[in-house]
Amino acid sequence: MNYRGRRVFVSGAAGVIGSEMIPILIQNGATVMACDLQPIPEGFPKEVIFRRGDLNYITQEELDNFNPEIFIHLAATFERSKETYDHWDENFWHNVRLSNHLMTLMRNVKGLKRVVFPSSYLIYEKSLYSFDSACTKPVNLKETDPISPRNLTGMAKLAHEVELDFLRTFKRDSFTSVCVRIFRGYGKNSRDVISRWIRDLIQEKKILIYRPEGIFDYLYAKDSAKGLLKLGLSEFEGVINLGTGRSRSVADVLKILNSHFPKMIKQEVASDIPFEASQADLNELKKAVNWLPEEDLETAIPYIIEFEKNRNSEQQPSDNSNVLITSISKKVPLIKAVRAGVKKVSKKAKIFGADMDNTCIGRYFVDVFWQMPKINELNISELITYCKSNNVGAIIPTRDGELEFFARNKSILSDSGIEVMVSEPSTVNTCLDKLKFAELESLKKVAVPSSINLEQLNSKKFVVKERYGAGALSIGLNLDATQAQLHAASLKDPIFQPFKEGYEISVDAYVTKNNKVKGLVMRKRVKVVDGESQVTTNFENTSLKDKFVNFLNKFDFYGHIILQAIIDESGNVFLIECNPRVGGASMLSIHAGLDTFYWFYLEALGTNISSYPFLASTKQVTLVRHLSDTYL
Repeated sequence: MNYRGRRVFVSGAAGVIGSEMIPILIQNGATVMACDLQPIPEGFPKEVIFRRGDLNYITQEELDNFNPEIFIHLAATFERSKETYDHWDENFWHNVRLSNHLMTLMRNVKGLKRVVFPSSYLIYEKSLYSFDSACTKPVNLKETDPISPRNLTGMAKLAHEVELDFLRTFKRDSFTSVCVRIFRGYGKNSRDVISRWIRDLIQEKKILIYRPEGIFDYLYAKDSAKGLLKLGLSEFEGVINLGTGRSRSVADVLKILNSHFPKMIKQEVASDIPFEASQADLNELKKAVNWLPEEDLETAIPYIIEFEKNRNSEQQPSDNSNVLITSISKKVPLIKAVRAGVKKVSKKAKIFGADMDNTCIGRYFVDVFWQMPKINELNISELITYCKSNNVGAIIPTRDGELEFFARNKSILSDSGIEVMVSEPSTVNTCLDKLKFAELESLKKVAVPSSINLEQLNSKKFVVKERYGAGALSIGLNLDATQAQLHAASLKDPIFQPFKEGYEISVDAYVTKNNKVKGLVMRKRVKVVDGESQVTTNFENTSLKDKFVNFLNKFDFYGHIILQAIIDESGNVFLIECNPRVGGASMLSIHAGLDTFYWFYLEALGTNISSYPFLASTKQVTLVRHLSDTYL
């Protein structure tokens, strides 16, 4: 299988088939972007570009950026035998909607030449292979046999077969597609009955047997991967079967398991499940790729036993997937942005919100509200206890006054499995002290001069603000010396700065755990109310961007950082201040591609995000912040 030079996008890559497929692709020279809701499997080739997250949220820009030639759509959810009521939602989201969403985008990718869709034999008319009494001989199912999906999963697979056939009518000159009806799959790290039995037998548990007379075409995951990859390089279009063509009974599986587990205890359970007797007709497969699956139950089951024994000895990771946002106040857009970033990875994770005010507006927009004590009264042990008891593994501070606490305790929290989006203590302290920030040796040429004495500044007009923390509400702008002194008298720790003519901008950036600037968005502050941007618009300027990246690289920043600067009419840059946290108008930058909360959540879960691209919006976007009503 020569995949050298081919760019292959694989959805559901951390699953049973994907875990077998990805190494084969890399060994055969492919450039692979592998995607899954689950973390990257241990032992995956380092060359893989891995994206963790729900592909229902992948964008056209991400797919265009990778520009795959071949798309293999493994991602799916399914349940065995009888589907539960909860499968209704799961099937729609991860089968019906996901397949439609991905092909809606993939059809526009310029480099796409081939789509491989693993479908299912569950599409065939069930009366062909499902009976009220046991059979001794399997039914050979052909691609031309009648179809009538027997459950929701089969329905979803058929729906996407029809969608691909529809697209083929319009996109024949762009790409071709093959729908591969896979039979009874099994493999390592699977939810199939063979893996479930092996897990129970390793723990010396009794296994429950339903319909031992059933006959199935058991296809090992590695053969599924090979078959799909061979079909990916073939010219075959339409529907094709993938199985072994050598069906075996459930009783055969039990006999093989008994040879590996002599003390096996089994119990046959009465069931109303019909007796199945099916196998794949492989004439079309052999003609298409001149190959047939190689493994059988006797050779493959030992691989699974070895895998499960090794995995059984490993400690399973604890669940710390929930997120805590502190000082939520009325920061509803921020809460919504955090939720949007987190749900790209986990729909089950809860958003916790904390504030001293138990009547704050934000409490109505989080899943769980915590009335936390004042930050100077908060005990770190108390915080850790709260987080652990609620499976909180990530904290997002949002107020200047609490940054020092979280920075100081960052390592203690991390040792307890709780990651915080905050920079190092020395960096936080420097940024919160505006005078100290302005006096940094590395900023002498770019920072706006600051002083506690107005007389030390050579200027006719001044800005007066609080030295520490957020001073936007009490700032005095464009004041003469007398006005500046009067305004300073109303402040606690005033500092003076010369008033600079020009336009004011904010810069949002995300800095990764390894101190790399992941992305940066610049925005003009069009209308400012009480020190915050009410209207703000993004813009591009490569020269300016390089200067800000150079500044950010000089400090131990982590997470979301905001810089404020004045650009004069000559294009000179004057840094006003730096806020090492997310801000209200930062939502524009997130909308424009700076995926702060998605990236932070991934890093909190232990994911290296170096291969996750920053794709800045190519369009100008304007954020208008306004009041909005919500009905609960």
